[in-house]
Amino acid sequence: MTGGEIRRAFLEYFRARGHEIVRSSSLVPESDPTLLFTNAGMVQFKEVFLGREKRANPRAASAQKCVRLSGKHNDLEAVGRDTYHHTFFEMLGNWSFGDYYKREAIGWAWELLTRHWGLRREQLWATVFATDDEAERFWRSETDILPGHILRFGEKENFWEMGETGPCGPCSEIHLDRGLAACDRQGVPGHACRVNGDCARFIELWNLVFIQYNRRDPGELEELEAKHVDTGMGLERIAAVLQGVLSNYDTDLLRSLIRFAEEASGRRYGEQFETDLAFRVLADHARALTFMVADGVTPANEGRGYVLRRVLRRAARHAHRLGFAEPFLWRMAAVVAAVMGEAYPEVVERRAYVEEVIRAEEERFAETLDKGLALLEQERAALERRGVRMLPGETAFRLYDTYGFPLDMTEDILRELGISVDREGFERSMEEQRRRAREAWRAEGAGGAARVGGTSRFAGDWVDESESEIIALVRDGEEVGEAREGDEVQLVAAETPFYGESGGQVGDRGRIEAEDGSLVEVLDTRKPTPDLIVHAGKVRRGAFRRGQRVRLAIDRQWREGARLNHSATHIVHAVLRERLGAHVRQAGSLVAPDRLRFDFTYPGSLDEATLAEIEDRTNAYIRENAPVVAEEMDYDEAIRRGALAFFGEKYGDRVRVVRMGDFSVELCGGTHVRRTGDIGIFKLRGESGVAAGVRRIEAVTGAGALRYIRERERALREVGELVRGSEEEVAEKVERLLAQQRELDRQLQQLRAQLAASESASLLQQATRARDGFPVVAARVDGGDGKRLLEIADALREKLGSGVVVLASGAADRVYLLAAVTRDLTPRVHAGQIIAKLAPIVGGRGGGRPELAQAGGKDASRIPEVLKAARELFA
Repeated sequence: MTGGEIRRAFLEYFRARGHEIVRSSSLVPESDPTLLFTNAGMVQFKEVFLGREKRANPRAASAQKCVRLSGKHNDLEAVGRDTYHHTFFEMLGNWSFGDYYKREAIGWAWELLTRHWGLRREQLWATVFATDDEAERFWRSETDILPGHILRFGEKENFWEMGETGPCGPCSEIHLDRGLAACDRQGVPGHACRVNGDCARFIELWNLVFIQYNRRDPGELEELEAKHVDTGMGLERIAAVLQGVLSNYDTDLLRSLIRFAEEASGRRYGEQFETDLAFRVLADHARALTFMVADGVTPANEGRGYVLRRVLRRAARHAHRLGFAEPFLWRMAAVVAAVMGEAYPEVVERRAYVEEVIRAEEERFAETLDKGLALLEQERAALERRGVRMLPGETAFRLYDTYGFPLDMTEDILRELGISVDREGFERSMEEQRRRAREAWRAEGAGGAARVGGTSRFAGDWVDESESEIIALVRDGEEVGEAREGDEVQLVAAETPFYGESGGQVGDRGRIEAEDGSLVEVLDTRKPTPDLIVHAGKVRRGAFRRGQRVRLAIDRQWREGARLNHSATHIVHAVLRERLGAHVRQAGSLVAPDRLRFDFTYPGSLDEATLAEIEDRTNAYIRENAPVVAEEMDYDEAIRRGALAFFGEKYGDRVRVVRMGDFSVELCGGTHVRRTGDIGIFKLRGESGVAAGVRRIEAVTGAGALRYIRERERALREVGELVRGSEEEVAEKVERLLAQQRELDRQLQQLRAQLAASESASLLQQATRARDGFPVVAARVDGGDGKRLLEIADALREKLGSGVVVLASGAADRVYLLAAVTRDLTPRVHAGQIIAKLAPIVGGRGGGRPELAQAGGKDASRIPEVLKAARELFA
């Protein structure tokens, strides 16, 4: 039977006995803060056991994905060293919620193993809790187990608890004797194979837990109102038994992963312990990593994220031992999805995301792995020379802090050499670092940038969510221990997935939540120093305090838009240098989720043909779908390799180099796509000059470009509807309409000129003589504006030949005034001075040239006074 067939057979067996088949819950417990991970099938039923929830069907069965990497159930150190412990495994389980109890649980388990799956009773042993007479009685009455194969054990072996608190009770375990050949301690003096011994001959197959208590604290048990059954059987172990192999790693559930690693490494499984250990670790850890990331866990420095990071780095070290120089673990996610995808479709649906997260963390650790191993070897040699068998805690902390070695990984490496680690010294160094981080900083108000002497780490380009610890809170410019609902706050976490504004890329937005439901809306993220990231936002709900564990989640859409636009600026930079010359350099940029702006040095403007060529070439590089690779190196080495410094970045001795295909190499700390094709499309929106010798390109990409194009298409369609033509005919139709408009304007001008001539002829009759003898026309024009007054004045001056014209028009609170003087009179008469004297009469101000001046006013009722005053000026 394959692993999948065994899983189905188990579920169908219990379905036939009235059990509802329940889907596996997430590895991240939804509402249980006491657990980091789901470590048993019963976790999702905790509230049912405690009587707080009711189920319609009191019987259930499931195949539950589990991780045991923390607390009481932590098998990490054993994984790979034997053939039956795992970090991730599947638990087959059946439950009774106040329904059947010990009799049925024992009877059905025995029936499935012996009658359906054919296990021989001579091989099977049962254990019960020391005081559980009832369980032993049912083993004798409900099964044909050999009487001498029922054993009693104490609390360590036969009392099951899901955590430090919660539902618990005595249990009865079924063990299998796999024969002397399975013993991995043969020849060890004093060793004897036995149930619950320390060899691989007797293995636990199935645990039947009889839940009747709730542990409130380590010393207090309370009786539950109802008694329940909670059973669990590891799929990997029963698969090994039914497939006739001694190792879980030889089952179809894990062998395909080992085979994939064999083919990729060129090494063979089964040749020597060191390589076998590495192959087993890769197979086991690849499953754990794939499922943890698929369920939303991302690398971090504490909590679930740190557990994931420990597993990944342990696996990466073993991949290194097998000769993998490049990241390899991320490739195994595809094999996990192929093997497990039918039962757990989430690993198929989220495969691309899983690969991205794992690869990013692998790349990050690969940068320091070799150096850390070299340091560890130096320290080992020094210890050996001194005859010491314990690594100082300070050295272990340096490996953790500088090279990213989790403590248990350092212990794992040294254990093989018979060397221990000073854990107390490590913890002292860790606490000292925390103290320095707390004390070495202070911050300005919420509107400014914090100045922090401690450090906060960016979790990585492809990490959307992570857990961390708050190391600082700032409110109103002062460090505080707590921030409450309504407070504007700056928050610093030890590690964050939020990108702080730098290099032209805007900071991330998102949410920070605590386990109690408290929420900070992050409105901006800043990076005032290279090793500090500050979240600026507002507490929307609850309260936050320093030292509190929180979950940080970025606005993915915001980040994705910025990611596309940021990568596009690199391509544009390369294209500009290709097309315009190597003297072109970046002079500034803005990378926002909805647009990009790129400033560059260039002495002249760009014509339409050149802009089209730049746009075409940029899109060609996008379609090339070239890989985008980021790596860290010394600054001098990066410059020697031809990397271009990106405007606005502050560079240290170590820099991050982003390479796109063979056309772009930039120093950049921002977020980028995996391949240029992810950008989709690049669309120019405009080009302009912003300073002497500096030009600016504005553009959109991806979904933003698509929206921009659709908006233009919509506008074109609307114009087409207005001119009653198709989109292809719009230009011709509009040109025709414009020609008609120009002709109508010409005709209108002619008519206005004729009307002005006609009105001027009438107004000439109102002319008077100035004391110097030249004619003066001071008249009111009905319904006129400034333009009409000008047309009439021009006609009057032409008819007069020599003279002065003052015209007024208006109604209610709007007045137009104009004074015009023929050129021959301007040495003596100034039109601007005329208006300056008349405008105040109607509540206005004005002035102008000697030959022409205009003004506005507010009191049309006084127009007669204006005209009278105008005549008096020349009387």
